[in-house]
Amino acid sequence: MTVLRPDLAVIANKIATGSRVLDIGCGEGELMEVLRTQKGCDARGMEIDPVLVERCVARGLSVVQGDADRDLVEYPDKAFDYAILSQTLQTAARPDRMLDELLRVGRQAFVSFPNFAHWRMRAALAFRGRMPVTRYLPVSWYETQNIHNVTIDDFRELIAKLGVTCENAWFFSGQRQIGPLWANLRAEYAVFELSR
Repeated sequence: MTVLRPDLAVIANKIATGSRVLDIGCGEGELMEVLRTQKGCDARGMEIDPVLVERCVARGLSVVQGDADRDLVEYPDKAFDYAILSQTLQTAARPDRMLDELLRVGRQAFVSFPNFAHWRMRAALAFRGRMPVTRYLPVSWYETQNIHNVTIDDFRELIAKLGVTCENAWFFSGQRQIGPLWANLRAEYAVFELSR
């Protein structure tokens, strides 16, 4: 049985049985596997890394190699019940356009991302004057694929500007879910359920 990261477990829990799902930046396909086997979903994936695509395909998952910054435009409107962007938004060239595309191809979207306003990140910058390396951002600044450092408050502001509805949100510190109070300071990463 596959044990999912907490953000993926929340998403898997919320997705309706038998849904059509597109997992963008699907990695090795852990979430897709769970959705397919436990929820009977038609789960498809898009992944930029050819090695990870090969691993997914070897597991019998339906995954194409693609760059979400360019290739989401190839999907028709509302082709999926859910579009998922897990721990990938901060790597997008234009996160605002990516969110528009997610909600164009999916009736609903789930987005999770590391919170760059977490207190440990702030402390690393304030007291050491260095870009932080944490358990959820485990590489140095020059090795990371992250090009947009997003915070929970920044994300809320962006979706309001785009006219996107936040259906639900979950916040995590490590493996533990925490409440919304001071989430921008306390949460290491967040999951948002969105619609338009």
